[in-house]
Amino acid sequence: MGQAGMAEAAVRYLRAAGAQPVEALPRPELRCVGEDERAPVDQAEFRRVLGSFATGVTVVTAPATDSDTPPAGFACQSFSSLSLDPPLVAFMVGRTSTTWPRIARAGVFCVNVLGAHQGELCRGFAVSGRDKFADVAYDASPASGSPRLAGALAWIDCTIHAVHTGGDHLIVVGRVEALGTGAGEAEAPLLFHKGRFV
Repeated sequence: MGQAGMAEAAVRYLRAAGAQPVEALPRPELRCVGEDERAPVDQAEFRRVLGSFATGVTVVTAPATDSDTPPAGFACQSFSSLSLDPPLVAFMVGRTSTTWPRIARAGVFCVNVLGAHQGELCRGFAVSGRDKFADVAYDASPASGSPRLAGALAWIDCTIHAVHTGGDHLIVVGRVEALGTGAGEAEAPLLFHKGRFV
């Protein structure tokens, strides 16, 4: 049984057993490391070790909020499914991102899961300060109108459900309104491992 099947079985069991919702634990105290303190983990070592974990690669997009600006989008490898009931996904974005405020204003986004052939497309969305959609083929996703990139393996169309702080990043939770796979769904995904595409 796959993860989705196991999750569905767990939801059915909990409902049948009349389980009560689990109360959220209190938030832990979080603070930045002071200037006079030694960081608990060296940042370069943190990046090196965590780079051993291969991730899929996505582009998160949102529609333009006015006629004078192009749509918003950025390359994102910190994407995950979060909940089956309700259907939720999550991605992380740096607090200094210049694209995130535009997505937040739109209130919606579409996650485009990239295929192995889309490395150059991903690089284009990883660069700031230019129109990332120039010469990029896309159409409007059905629920939010966010750009749905041509050739993507899958797309997940969402409304912003919640935003949480996570150190120097924000954890954005989206409620899934529509989703589907692209024509190349059988193709291998684009993966990022140890600082490069594989």
